[in-house]
Amino acid sequence: MIYHVTYNKDWAIAKERGFYHSFSLDTEGFIHCSTSAQVAGVLDRYYKDRNDLLLLHIDENLLTSRLEYEHSPSLNQKFPHVFGDINLDAIIDIEEL
Repeated sequence: MIYHVTYNKDWAIAKERGFYHSFSLDTEGFIHCSTSAQVAGVLDRYYKDRNDLLLLHIDENLLTSRLEYEHSPSLNQKFPHVFGDINLDAIIDIEEL
């Protein structure tokens, strides 16, 4: 299981489109995700004081796009990155944050 933090408005767009697309896919070539152990740190570093967030629970075995774990030198950890849109059937749960 991997996880992705998103905004309520972006999830609404994904439901309309039939797939999830993140701006980072356009700017960096992948969608940032986390392991369960990394979610709290991601929320603390990038999403403090936000109350319009959802946590997508993604079954990596159901992804139709390529998944790679890549090293983040600043944190000395490997993070899961999805290289393409996320098919909605791979998102098996959505948690309000």
